Amino acid sequence: MSAEAKKVGAPTTDRASETPADNPYTQGMAAFVSGLRYEKIPEEVIDRIKLLILDSIGCAIYGADLEWSLILMRTLQQLDSSKSCGVWGTSLRLSAPHAALVNGTLVHGFELDDIHRLGVMHVGAVTLPSLLAVTEIRPGINGRDFLTAAVAGYEIGPRVGKCMGEEHIGQGWHSAATVGVFSSAAAAAAALRLSKEQTVHALGIAGTQSAGLMAAQYGSMVLRMHTGRSAQSGLYGGLLAANGFTGIVNIFESDYGGFCTTFSRSHDRFNLAELTAGLGTRFETMQVSLKFYSCVSSNHTTLDAIRAIRARRQFSVDEVDRIVVHGSQVTVDHVGWKYRPAGISAAQLNLPFCVATLLLDGNVFVDQFTALKIVDPVRIALADKVKVVADPDIMARGSEFRQMVRAEVFLKDGTVLAETVEAPRGSERNFASKADVVAKFENLAGHVIPPGQVAAIREAVLNLETLPNSSRLAHLLMKQ
Repeated sequence: MSAEAKKVGAPTTDRASETPADNPYTQGMAAFVSGLRYEKIPEEVIDRIKLLILDSIGCAIYGADLEWSLILMRTLQQLDSSKSCGVWGTSLRLSAPHAALVNGTLVHGFELDDIHRLGVMHVGAVTLPSLLAVTEIRPGINGRDFLTAAVAGYEIGPRVGKCMGEEHIGQGWHSAATVGVFSSAAAAAAALRLSKEQTVHALGIAGTQSAGLMAAQYGSMVLRMHTGRSAQSGLYGGLLAANGFTGIVNIFESDYGGFCTTFSRSHDRFNLAELTAGLGTRFETMQVSLKFYSCVSSNHTTLDAIRAIRARRQFSVDEVDRIVVHGSQVTVDHVGWKYRPAGISAAQLNLPFCVATLLLDGNVFVDQFTALKIVDPVRIALADKVKVVADPDIMARGSEFRQMVRAEVFLKDGTVLAETVEAPRGSERNFASKADVVAKFENLAGHVIPPGQVAAIREAVLNLETLPNSSRLAHLLMKQ
């Protein structure tokens, strides 16, 4: 971190001298969001955002029939008689905030959704629910403006995540939830055409609602809801700011009670300069990765490594003596813990279990996570043979290589098979083809809605810039 960056985030000697006007980074982000226009966005970014939107929608529709999703929907139906916004993949309609809460939960419902690796956040799950809610309560937003608002959301949240660094999740915050409120607020603000000053307040209202604890990963359903709450909070930020409600105008810069100082252990562990670095010229949307395994992204490089090893030299499960995965300390802490059956989310966030599943089933997708499989003693015994260790050489490469691993398979005959993977399939360095993204969407959505509707959604998203009214997309996402 540069001396200048440290100085910006350093504590002042006189807190009383701090004024709300000390907010160059918040102002800079707000100016970008309020000033962004379709014509300013590079064509490659428009092409990419449409694929990212399609992927998130597929994840959400698949999530509509999951147990935790149904519990959430039934609970909200008991509280909410509003019908303003649709819940994707269902015939249910709720108020805009409740629809955003559910839809954000659906996108993240089965560990299938996107990830911004350096920002350590799921972007679509927090951005799109608030944006589509706005299109329903303020109809008339055309497809170009919808895409513009989506890009605004996809640009802001990841920069906050990069500002906070991997230490943020390392100390126990679920960064998709804590950081995600800013993507949601930015998208809502852009769709509502808020001024720069209003957008400052939208970010400040969203930021003070930020929450999400990583202990949820050990088997709780509430992990799925973190992104939904983030989407809801950002929507509140945009709608309240539009009506004159004020927020923390120096949400990022405030030395006392600001987002960065409060969510970081110390002032030298965040970098405010990342908030606006390259804003408008370097698009973080292009750094969002997609998942082709139904588990947390920190597991994907190891799974790719095991697949590569097996492609070179076939071996049976009975031949395995042990497997050692060398990775970053974040990988060890986040996914390297000893597996204990405590629910599907715990299985999806545990690296040893996912390795065992790949070896037994040949894949780690939606059909691999069932109530029976997560308690399978054979699978658990194989998971116990997987050890995840911190590797100083990998950690020395920095946060950009946080997901890099070197996997070693030790066979009982003394053979050692190894593979190093820096970035997984579907990552920003190895992004998926349009055909692969469409196939994943059709696979997931096809579990819940008929083929004709799947095709209609696909065509609407891939041609969003031609839609005269993007509320048409929100209508298509509901069960017909």
